[in-house]
Amino acid sequence: MIAEIVFAAGCFWGVEKHFESLPGVVEVKSGYSGGSYKNPDYESVLEKRRLKLDNGEVNHTEAVLVKFDMAKTDAKTLIKSFWEIHDPTQVNGQGNDIGNNYRSAIYYTNQNQAKIAQNTKDEYQKLLTKSGYSKIVTEIKPLEKFYTAETYHQDYLTKNPFGYCPNHATGVKFEKETQAVQEKVIPLGSKEILVIEAEGYCPYCEKFDEEVSSLYKGTIPLRTVTMSSLEGFDISTALFATPTILFIEDGKEIMAHRGYMESEKFYKTLGDFKLGKNSESYKVAFDKGTDYRFCKQYDIFKDTPDGVFVDKLSGDVLFDTRDRFDSGTGWLSFYKAVNGNTVQKEDNSFGMKRVEIVAKKSGAHLGHVFDREDGRKRFCINATVLEFVPRAEIGKKKSR
Repeated sequence: MIAEIVFAAGCFWGVEKHFESLPGVVEVKSGYSGGSYKNPDYESVLEKRRLKLDNGEVNHTEAVLVKFDMAKTDAKTLIKSFWEIHDPTQVNGQGNDIGNNYRSAIYYTNQNQAKIAQNTKDEYQKLLTKSGYSKIVTEIKPLEKFYTAETYHQDYLTKNPFGYCPNHATGVKFEKETQAVQEKVIPLGSKEILVIEAEGYCPYCEKFDEEVSSLYKGTIPLRTVTMSSLEGFDISTALFATPTILFIEDGKEIMAHRGYMESEKFYKTLGDFKLGKNSESYKVAFDKGTDYRFCKQYDIFKDTPDGVFVDKLSGDVLFDTRDRFDSGTGWLSFYKAVNGNTVQKEDNSFGMKRVEIVAKKSGAHLGHVFDREDGRKRFCINATVLEFVPRAEIGKKKSR
């Protein structure tokens, strides 16, 4: 996968030459970026270099667009190299090149790069401070637009071997990272979910983590791992795509999904894995079924002590025993649901007008809500889609 990032570190001729020499870099272009006006050229950028940046118009930097193969290098390596090749504490200039077009900047193209840029900046600042340098003034902003410079600027130092190429490096270097021994991931011996991520940056891994993994609170453990860390698993799916989500039992793959998996599909698959498609609870959750009156699970849950009822799949808290009451109907009844974790939908099935209650995260059907004669509500909820957690245990359950 080819990724992009833009750097500004003074005159772009030398910066271009530097990045072209790094392993994994496939293309570097000189150009202009970070300004507030369109279609800059070399003359306009030079003309505006003495302008103050607070006068409403922002000049472009002399920048380089770096394209790199993520299988051969990564953003962290390139960003750390950027810090080392110039003086990021110099305001609007590098050495004798004075002007806002020579200011230090990183224009990132994704949030992973933004995070790395900030983290390495903090790390490099400590090293600079020890060496007597002042604060880093580098711009770190999302890339809005990169304008390719004139043809004669491209590969300038290759065409002009004795051309202008000053060295503005501080001489301060990052400490070399030792290669950590990767901890092996072995089967838990029960049901579990493995999310296989890439060794490097993976935008869809990041998206799945943001929308599913990081929000999951269910009782089946979910672990985020890499392919090379697995040991002792019986996996039939070819692990060439990331993320790959594996549903494992006793170390053996039961089902799998290659590539990004939407939250709705994840929870429906989890329902099949945890509950079984032929189970009563699955039919309630995903086929809008209904528990039998006074079912076994109702008898267990109707008199449980102080605590909460959670979504059997996502682990979200849905109802509180403090709001439970005996309606005599044979289904769990509550005056209200916990705020924020359920959704109400119009239900006109079977010739009736009802309001359906759905778990917001998993999409599981929970039951219906009805008006009472006393003005309060009755949330009529199926017990087979819930799990009970004593209040003393709330917050102690870990799934990752």
